[in-house]
Amino acid sequence: MFLERIVSEGIAHNSYLIGSAGIAAVIDPRRDCEIYLDIAGRNELVISHIFETHRNEDYIIGSKELADCCGAAIYHGANLDFSYGKPVVQGETFILGSLELTILETPGHTEESISIIVRDREVSDKPYLVFCGDTLFSGDIGRTDFYGKLRNEEMAKKIYLSIVNKLLILGDGVIVCPAHGAGSVCGEQIADHPLTTIGYEKLTNPQLTLDQETFVTRRVNEKPYFPPYFRHMEKCNKNGPPLLHRLKHVKPLTIKEVNNFRKSGCQIVDIRSPTSFGAGHVPGSLSIWREGLSAFMGWFLDYQRPVILVDDFNLDLDLVSRHFLRLGYDSLEGVLSGGFIRWIKAAQEIDTVPTCSVQQLEELLSREKPFILDVRDIKNWRTAGHIPGAHHIYVGELPRNLDKLPKKEPMVVYCDAGYKGSLAASFLKIHGYHSVTNVLGGMTAWNKAGFPVEK
Repeated sequence: MFLERIVSEGIAHNSYLIGSAGIAAVIDPRRDCEIYLDIAGRNELVISHIFETHRNEDYIIGSKELADCCGAAIYHGANLDFSYGKPVVQGETFILGSLELTILETPGHTEESISIIVRDREVSDKPYLVFCGDTLFSGDIGRTDFYGKLRNEEMAKKIYLSIVNKLLILGDGVIVCPAHGAGSVCGEQIADHPLTTIGYEKLTNPQLTLDQETFVTRRVNEKPYFPPYFRHMEKCNKNGPPLLHRLKHVKPLTIKEVNNFRKSGCQIVDIRSPTSFGAGHVPGSLSIWREGLSAFMGWFLDYQRPVILVDDFNLDLDLVSRHFLRLGYDSLEGVLSGGFIRWIKAAQEIDTVPTCSVQQLEELLSREKPFILDVRDIKNWRTAGHIPGAHHIYVGELPRNLDKLPKKEPMVVYCDAGYKGSLAASFLKIHGYHSVTNVLGGMTAWNKAGFPVEK
């Protein structure tokens, strides 16, 4: 038996390649799918099956892309009318060498969610592992809010029953292979464990200690963030995204080409640090640091206008490109050739975002009262405290809440360490807020300095 987990950083996505006797299946492939072909080739495996555990909301599925490369058949749950692939139902079985893969219908996260039990018949008739998609995570369970408030209670009941009646009875030793790890937007408290077991989850997963009524009540009262790109992902993953055929390299763009894109209304994403961005950037740029691309581009970028990157040294841009492709942004046109240093050497116009230290902010607050905006998530705002007098809007929800912010008075923005603050400040500047200062170090530095905290 062969098994390998493939992790897609940024979206905390897990996909799997499993095989036996020269035949393999891929579970929940990502769009940049050459890695599965490489793994299969190195291990003398032919990919014959592709399984989707559910219609994904947080990334573009790579099933059609992979099938186009290797000819494998695609399978997914029968309770959604996909425009590609074949539906599977409860109890359906597939044979890969000594391995038997059996379908479980486990609705709740989505209606068509399935799990796949794996038995190695050469060893035992007992279940060995289960691919459970977004139904059960290490330390958490999947979201149930994708169908709106009117169906949240219904879906919460369904996922509870799926877990209790179909997954937990498989046996304590069964290995659980979830579709996401820590950091995913599909769960709030996912543990940083590569794998887990049914028994371990019974002992440690706080969601599994609740009775059905309490479980459902908590689910209904939860209000997880819902990035706007989710709806685009749902549509793409139901109908099948456009085929790439190959990974497109990021094209270097001359200053003239960048300026032509600017005139036509492009989206400029500056992936440098907040300090570099604050000191100078191409006017109209949005500040999203490299490691934050997957988490935040879907909140702020549209799918129609071309995207241009600005960096310092233009290193590892293939990885940056993958972040965009995995979220369906096929409009990435290129990167400023030579980095930002070439832009300033060519005497091009620049803009800046003021920054300050927490000491400078504390001194400012002793004599003035600027509008203070905290853009951390609501959990940190409530549990970790905030700077006295601050107002709260999560950075991702700024586009829908601009009417709540004063445009004619100075504003100070802070987050955990300054990165989301830079994103917020850049977005506000694009929308006409010209007196915005980002606090470097954010709440982390404020606490380190021992300044007062309000709860």
